[in-house]
Amino acid sequence: MAATKKTVTVTQTGSPIGRPKDQRETLKGLGLNKMNRTRTLEDTPAVRGMIDKVKHLVRIDDNA
Repeated sequence: MAATKKTVTVTQTGSPIGRPKDQRETLKGLGLNKMNRTRTLEDTPAVRGMIDKVKHLVRIDDNA
């Protein structure tokens, strides 16, 4: 029986134009570099920290 990993779906809703370089790089690290792009990522503390850093630029959907 395989254990299911928790995931989180992140959609970019804000533009990185005019934002600090570290926020732009964080979006790239999450796999987001264009508006309305969506990624499903493993729900880890590292990913949660990255999301928290750019929470004003993304929308989060928790999945089980």
